[in-house]
Amino acid sequence: MTFLLTCKDFLRELNEFLDPSSTDPAARQELEKHVNECPNCWVVVDTTKKTLKVFKGMQASEVPGRVKDRLMAALERKMAARKPGGCGTGETHASE
Repeated sequence: MTFLLTCKDFLRELNEFLDPSSTDPAARQELEKHVNECPNCWVVVDTTKKTLKVFKGMQASEVPGRVKDRLMAALERKMAARKPGGCGTGETHASE
C-alpha cells in the first residue's frame, strides 16, 4: 500500500530515516521517495547529516556551573508557564 507522505510525517520519522537499521524497507522506501521529491525535507536531511558528522567527532565538555544553573532555571520557568495550573509567573519555586 502506498500512502502520501507529508513533510510533517517525514519529520516525525526523521530519526528512523537517519538510522536505516530501525526502519522497515517499505516505510524506508516511502521516506526516501518523499525526501527525493521534496526540496525542503532534502535540506533538513542534508543539514542534519552534516551536523551529526561534525558533532560525532567532538569531545564532550562540561557545562560551567553558572551556565547550567541559568539554563535549568530558564527551562523550569518555561515548563511552569506551559503546565495547566502552573503559575506562569516565571518564578522558580522552592519546591521545584
